This record gives sequence, C-alpha cells and structure tokens, in this order.
Amino acid sequence: MMAEKLNLTQQWDKTFPKSDRVDHKKVTFVTRYGITLAADLYAPKNKAGKLPGIAVCGPFGAVKEQCSGLYAQTMAERGYLTIAFDPSFTGESGGQPRYMASPDINTEDFMAAVDFLSVQENVDADRIGIIGICGWGGMALNTAALDTRIKAAVVSTMYDMSRVNANGYFDSEDSEGARFSKKQALNALRTEEYRTGNYSRGGGCMPLPVPDDVPFFVKDYSEYYKGRAYHARSLNSNEGWNSIGCMSFMNQPILCYSKEIRGAVLVIHGEKAHSFYFGKDAFQAMVKDSAYADNKEFLAIPDAVHTDLYDNLDVIPFDKIQKFFEKNM
Repeated sequence: MMAEKLNLTQQWDKTFPKSDRVDHKKVTFVTRYGITLAADLYAPKNKAGKLPGIAVCGPFGAVKEQCSGLYAQTMAERGYLTIAFDPSFTGESGGQPRYMASPDINTEDFMAAVDFLSVQENVDADRIGIIGICGWGGMALNTAALDTRIKAAVVSTMYDMSRVNANGYFDSEDSEGARFSKKQALNALRTEEYRTGNYSRGGGCMPLPVPDDVPFFVKDYSEYYKGRAYHARSLNSNEGWNSIGCMSFMNQPILCYSKEIRGAVLVIHGEKAHSFYFGKDAFQAMVKDSAYADNKEFLAIPDAVHTDLYDNLDVIPFDKIQKFFEKNM
C-alpha cells in the first residue's frame, strides 16, 4: 500500500530526557484504512537476537512525544523493542480532516502497530504486547479482544471513551434526554460547519494558572498539558479535538467482548484518580463470568491521581509492568 509522505521532525523534541541506553529513530506504517502513522521506535542498545515488542499509545489527545514515548523508552531500557505512535488524524500521523477520533479507526491504529512489529527482523512475533494509557487504555482492551497476536496488554489510568461520551463524567448525563440534547447540538454544529467549510476545535486544557474553583482533575490535566509536558502538536496542550471529533463514541461501545480476551491483561489505576471507576468497572466486567480470568490483574496505586501515571517515575510501576510482560509474553 502506498504510504502518505509525512513531514517528520528529526530532532529530539520529547517532553522527557533522551536515554543513552536506547537507540531511537522515526518510523512509519500504514493502516488498513490507508492512513500513514508516525511512530518513534526505541531499541535497547547492545541487545542481539529477536526481542519482544510493545506498541504504546495514549493518552487520548496526547502525542507520542509525551507520556507514551516515556513508557516506550523506559520499556526499551528494560529489553523490549517498542514503538510509541501518533493515532490517525493527530500529531505527525496522516489523515484528514484533522483531530478526529473513532472507535473503529483507532482500534485499527493499534492493530496496524502490531502489524509493523510482527514483521521486524529483530522482533519475536510470538511475543508482542501493547500498552494503552488514559483513553487509549480502553482502546487497548478493545484491540486485545480482537487481535489474537497480542499476548499481553497493560492498561494504565484508563478511560472508557464510549462511556464518558455517552454518559458524561461519573455517569451524570446517563439518560436518553441528556444524550438527545448533546446529539442535537453536535448535529446542528455539523450542518453549520459543512455549510461554511470550517471545522472548529473543542478546546484543550485550561491555561495556567487554573482558577481555584475548578474540579481537581481539570487542574491536574492543565498542569500536565499546559505546563510540564506542553507540546506544540498535542491536542490537549492547544485547541483540542475537532468539536465533533469524538461523537461516534456515543453509540459505539468498545468493550462488549472484553471477557473473551484470552491474553493477559494488567489494569493499573491510581486510587485517587477521578477516572478510577473506569478502570475498576472495566476490569470487573472483563473477569465476570469469564473463562479467561486467571491471567487478568488489577493494580491500584495508593494516593495516585490520574496524571501521576503519565510521567511520575516514582509512581508508575515499571518493575511490575516488566515482570507482567516477562511472565506473559
């Protein structure tokens, strides 16, 4: 398939320091929807033979230069060949119009990353795993339920993007009336934007300093995206998604068959994260009445909030993640 030509930045522009224990290069691969994705490949130095491979993505609205790259580089230091990729329509990856999300296309993004890893000469195709962070944690579970090549999946500080779009935060908008009002507004916007040919953006995180009266998780996000991990290509750091960019998640649940995942799954969540209920409920649904519950684990991190699992190296349990992959791949 013909790859779209992408303009890839070659200098190191990550929000984390470059490791001297890892080789890094830019790579691209094409999805079955014909969209060319950009990725950073991290390989451990002085490691011969076929390595286990890991594809990493997330958070939802972030870019590979933020925490997915940090996870990928750290796991490469621990002996894995890893890629952190930008999803379709975002970052350095292709796809038009920009800043759109899709349960279907984003699942394919992860599967295309597995395609790429599976054919690398220095990757053991029988030892491939994925890591999904935040909204890409839910997408990782969805992909693991579909892609039997994935031997193990780590889900970190996850969101269920279908649930939050359909029901609002903490299920506060879980009614037919609330959903209808939201759909009315979004469809009216679609008509107007089609008429003008201009697509608006929904807005990223709040600028700093954040007012004292906003919810903690809004402050938490803003301090990450607008502060310590700001990146010019990150949606959440700037103008956010296309205003109707996540609309399709409202009636396309992504976790219908999670209890049929035969591969190993580790769900990690901070106990004080506003999103804790997403991970807890997704794990319980995955193991309830499942014939494959024995290789599923839930790890709650005491006192950790949502973004602690983005970049706090004192909190992210990389030793546990490494042992999980070693055991299950």
